[in-house]
Amino acid sequence: MESYKREFIDFMLESKVLCFGDFTLKSGRKSPFFMNAGLYEDGYELEKLGEYYASAIHENFGDDFDVIFGPAYKGIPISVTAAMAYYRLYGKRVRYSSNRKEAKDHGDTGIFLGAALKDGDRVVMVEDVTTSGKSISETYPIIKAAGDVTVVGLMVSLDRREIGPGGKLPALDEVAETYGINARAIVTMDEVREALDKEIDDSVKLALEEYYKQYGAPN
Repeated sequence: MESYKREFIDFMLESKVLCFGDFTLKSGRKSPFFMNAGLYEDGYELEKLGEYYASAIHENFGDDFDVIFGPAYKGIPISVTAAMAYYRLYGKRVRYSSNRKEAKDHGDTGIFLGAALKDGDRVVMVEDVTTSGKSISETYPIIKAAGDVTVVGLMVSLDRREIGPGGKLPALDEVAETYGINARAIVTMDEVREALDKEIDDSVKLALEEYYKQYGAPN
C-alpha cells in the first residue's frame, strides 16, 4: 500500500471522521463503520484534507481540468480546500463550484455557488464517500445541464466497496460505467481493513466480515 494511503487512513481516524461501531446509514442499512466528512472541523484538518484530494486528483487525472465541483453540502468545503491546495502544490489555478439546493433569485442568482460552469469547462467532481452512487445520479445532470461541459472524473475519500444498485459492480465502478467517467477513491474500504488488520478488535473484524458477506462487491 502506498504510504499516503496509510497516512490518509490515520488522518481519518485521528479526525474521528472514520469510526467503527453500530451505525444506521441513510439507506437504512446497519453498518459497523461510518465515514462523515462533516466532522473535519478546523483549519488544520481542512488544509490536510485539501492536500490529500489535490494529490489524488493530480495523480489520477493530471492537470487538464478547469473546475473542482463539490455537490452541496459536504462537497462544498471539499471543493474549496482542494482548489486551494491544488494551487499551493502544483501552481495551477482552478475554480471551485458547487450547486445550491435551491436556486437563488436575487443578488448572486442561479443554482451555482462559486464559479458558474460554462461551455468548454473540464470538471473534476469531489465527494466524501460512495455507498450506492445516488448522489452522483443527482449531481451529474446538474453539471451537464450547464452547457458543453466535460466531466473528467470523480474523486471520493472512501470507496465503501459495496455492490451498486445494478447488483453486479461495486457502486463506484457502476458510476464510472454509467456516466463514462473515471471514478477513483483516495482509499478503499479493502485498504482500510488491510491497514488496520492488527489494530481493530476481533469483534469489529467479525462485524465487517458479516457486513461484506451481505453487501460487499466481488473483488
